[in-house]
Amino acid sequence: MRSEKNIVDLLLSTAKDDQRIRAVVLSGSRADPGIPKDPFQDFDIVYLVTDPAPFSRNFDWIKRFGELMILQTPEDMGDPPGENDGSYSYLMQFQDGNRIDLGIVPIAGKDKVLADDPHRVLLDKDGVFADAAKPAAPGWQRPPTARQFDDCCNEFWWVCSYAAKGLWRDEPAYAKRMMEAHVRDQLIRMLGWHVGIKSGFTKNPGKFGRFLEKHLDPGLWDSLMKTYVGVDDESVWQALFRMTELFRQAANEVADRLGYQYPKGDDERVSAHLRHVKGLPGDAKEIYP
Repeated sequence: MRSEKNIVDLLLSTAKDDQRIRAVVLSGSRADPGIPKDPFQDFDIVYLVTDPAPFSRNFDWIKRFGELMILQTPEDMGDPPGENDGSYSYLMQFQDGNRIDLGIVPIAGKDKVLADDPHRVLLDKDGVFADAAKPAAPGWQRPPTARQFDDCCNEFWWVCSYAAKGLWRDEPAYAKRMMEAHVRDQLIRMLGWHVGIKSGFTKNPGKFGRFLEKHLDPGLWDSLMKTYVGVDDESVWQALFRMTELFRQAANEVADRLGYQYPKGDDERVSAHLRHVKGLPGDAKEIYP
């Protein structure tokens, strides 16, 4: 497996030897010294270029980076469709275990590149980043706006009813999908903010909450672990109720600290609905007779 130095040297030498590549930016976990190093970390790289067209779909050009195990090019995919903003991406998993996610971005897209935190400028031939704001300190996260907080709460309670519907219909795959892809996403997001209010927003909960165990109170972490269950109906129902309890606790504490309004009414009405649906006979003709 090639070392980090080998990969970075290759990426930089490619950029230095090509006048069309004007800057190189590293983002993601390798740009954050606060994240422990491991061999599975991707190299999230952006080449800022004068014209992306010659680099796009140039599968001979990317051979320089190594022997591929598998390649994905998001802009060529239909589900989800690419952004079609002039950029092009090569997500490259190599046979030696390394992975490079290489974005080809026009110079005009500089601000979008800077929006990725943390990031580190590795090469800047023209000084285009000289006046740019410095990247956030490692582990930094923003407090949610009131709108973000409201939207998170709304989405959480909204999708809980979908999970309940799937459980009543005896459709465990649908119910679990609603819980894992939507309800849990909002729960993890809220727990990340909970870490923030406890740490002054200096701790990094990580992508998909990967570092939550390090920063959550042990009781909250234990409660989160109990929301991961099997597929039998009763276990999934109990997991759903545990998720609502944990979300309620975390969200109320976030709201109190930031001066936001927790949607208590939505919580009470949806929670009552969940309990009602759980007790609803399987042959019911009406939800509320």
